[in-house]
Amino acid sequence: MAPEKHLAREQLPIPDVKHVGLTTYDAKDPNTSYPPIRELRPPKGAPNVLIVLIDDVGFGASSAFGGPCNTPVAERLAANGLKLNRFHTTALCSPTRQAMLTGRNHHSVGMGAITEMATSAPGNNSIRPKDKAPIAETLKLNGYSTAQFGKCHEVPGWEVTPVGPFHQWPTGSGFEHFYGFVGGEANQYYPGLYEGTTAVEPPKSPEEGYSLTEDLADRAITWVRQQKALMPDKPFFMYFAPGATHAPHQVSKEWSDKYRGRFDDGWDALRERTIEAQKKLGVVPQDAELTRRHDEIPAWDDMPDELKPVLARQMEIYAGFLEQTDHEIGRVVDAIDDLGFLDDTLIYYIIGDNGASAEGTLNGCFNEMTTLNGMPGIETPEFLLSKIDEFGTPTAYNHYAVGWAHGLCAPYQWTKQVASHWGGTRNGTIVHWPNGFADKGAVRSQFHHVIDVAPTILEAAGLPAPTSVNGIAQAPLEGVSMIDTLREAATPESHHVQYFEMMGNRGIYFQGWTAMTKHRTPWSADAPPPFDDDVWELYGPDDWTQSHNLVEQHPEKLAELQRLWLIEAVKYNVVPLDDRGFERINPDIAGRPQLIRGNTQLLFSGMRVSEWCVLTLKNKSYSVTANLVVPEGGANGVIITQGGSVGGWSLYAHDGKLKYCFNFFGIEHYITTADRPIPAGKHQVRMEFAYDGGGLAKGGDVTLYYDGEAVGTGRVEQTIPMGYSADEACDVGSDTGSPASPDYGPTGNRFTGEIEWVQLDIGEDNHDHLITAEDRYNLAMARQ
Repeated sequence: MAPEKHLAREQLPIPDVKHVGLTTYDAKDPNTSYPPIRELRPPKGAPNVLIVLIDDVGFGASSAFGGPCNTPVAERLAANGLKLNRFHTTALCSPTRQAMLTGRNHHSVGMGAITEMATSAPGNNSIRPKDKAPIAETLKLNGYSTAQFGKCHEVPGWEVTPVGPFHQWPTGSGFEHFYGFVGGEANQYYPGLYEGTTAVEPPKSPEEGYSLTEDLADRAITWVRQQKALMPDKPFFMYFAPGATHAPHQVSKEWSDKYRGRFDDGWDALRERTIEAQKKLGVVPQDAELTRRHDEIPAWDDMPDELKPVLARQMEIYAGFLEQTDHEIGRVVDAIDDLGFLDDTLIYYIIGDNGASAEGTLNGCFNEMTTLNGMPGIETPEFLLSKIDEFGTPTAYNHYAVGWAHGLCAPYQWTKQVASHWGGTRNGTIVHWPNGFADKGAVRSQFHHVIDVAPTILEAAGLPAPTSVNGIAQAPLEGVSMIDTLREAATPESHHVQYFEMMGNRGIYFQGWTAMTKHRTPWSADAPPPFDDDVWELYGPDDWTQSHNLVEQHPEKLAELQRLWLIEAVKYNVVPLDDRGFERINPDIAGRPQLIRGNTQLLFSGMRVSEWCVLTLKNKSYSVTANLVVPEGGANGVIITQGGSVGGWSLYAHDGKLKYCFNFFGIEHYITTADRPIPAGKHQVRMEFAYDGGGLAKGGDVTLYYDGEAVGTGRVEQTIPMGYSADEACDVGSDTGSPASPDYGPTGNRFTGEIEWVQLDIGEDNHDHLITAEDRYNLAMARQ
């Protein structure tokens, strides 16, 4: 086979090669000759690439890094590959993902925090600059097949709609195929799924055995088999990013019951066991010290005895959840192996996009929406105990306590969101490429960051970083290739300096030294101090766990690193620092577009839109009106619903009658029923809710109407003030997620008549001003 002619791969798409030569009049002329059409491929030897990114996992969680959660697939890949024990993320979801996918720092690509907190500042606007194309686009334009499965939390909030624009969705970011969800978290039993940019339903119900991660693995296996069956010579790039193990922690009992009794001695004992296991594995040095537990995190012995069985069960659920996730990843890896391509596939198995999540409160919760709505007192110890057997099931939306998050980040300080310390940013990572790296079962301890993944892939594939993509001149990559590090343990460190910042928590790494300041605590509602009042810490190159603060001994070193942090911050759009809460959630103040304006919204049958895309009906009076065509046999099914089994409301027909159900966190269902069936033919039905006022989450009176005539009244004693769900939609014509009313199930609830339109109207007694800054901030942070 003739060698490939040089292709100008620095300019993407690669320019067409123009044929210059004899053109004959007749194709049968013997002098007619054109070069054959060649399919675009990467350079010879370019490997397949698989990136696995798990959600919300601390360094000390996986058994591959000394943790209590069994991850045999990770261990197997590590035994035939390499463990990275100084690999770092950004401390939060969206920023880590956008940084990894672009090879640039998170502020440099507009993702200073989660998409829901975007502002108009360049470092925080959630808009990926056109001169920083993602790695998937580069690989696709060089001849790779590309696909993403699972979580996408990089789409600006105002673009998560059925009408787009879609240029920052996965299929607009270089992935030819996408199957997963768009947002911060997903119900493992009732996810809001998209194929490409089209909303789709899960293939089966929880009763039929559905779980999201298994579904994602099934889809990934089908895709990779198809790729290699039809084009075995064409390498693939697969990004597998399950919603696991982000809350809600949901997994079948076959997984969680494996861990019965394993955590009865609590999180402090867990940390002690973990560091000993880590030393035996060699993923931390023998002289590494276990950092102290900060006063903000309660000791296990100080927790109420009656609550401990529930706390232990929370951790059993999580451990089973992580093991199940590893198992499904293993199915994808095995499928690649069965096809004969595993040895020539570069795998990054990144165990966490940040540290373990401390967003579950000090006690944990059965339905995290109660906490996120500022109503944690609803879930008393007695209530939690009554639900202990339901944790992890489709009826639960649970999250573990802060103490477990800290325990799973052992041996480091702090957790997710805290970018200043390794507990928030150091994530165990495994790299597997038998055809590329000679060492097997070794550990690499050079400092690296998630922005180094993209440059590594390009070097492995023999591809240049493009200077132009789709006509836009490209900015340089900001990460460094890890290839030399991975090939030779003695390679000197190449990633010399790295800043960290997340909502005011900030730090700097430089040649082994670290300086940092924790500005705010994730689970605290207290206002953070002024930036200039923050207390900085300094740790030396030999202090693996950041245990000994050297500020007093080396004040000049601290000053040097603080100055370096500021230089890096200016370089990458980190400033202005922004620790605001409510102001960043309010689009008017933050300076980003908002989807819904005014007091009226019209919806049509078949629409499924997120809670952010619907008029806010909370803490105020409102009405819901629908024009229907009812069949002769009567009507049944959902007219419109918002939320699901963990909270929300539904207007529907049951046994022919109009009904309204307000679901208060799954604890109470306030149902109002019309006194007679909806007549056959064309009719207008209406529900009016008259809010009591006087504060948040108050009750109100419900009245139902047929064609303007009152046909039923009822009462809602208490309402949900901030958010019904973190991922359920507003549906017209059916309830596509978990059911908001006990009168119907998750399937078979489609409206049997015709819905011409549904209109939402807000009343004149607006109580929205009663919502506090902390309320809005806490709800938004739940969606990361």
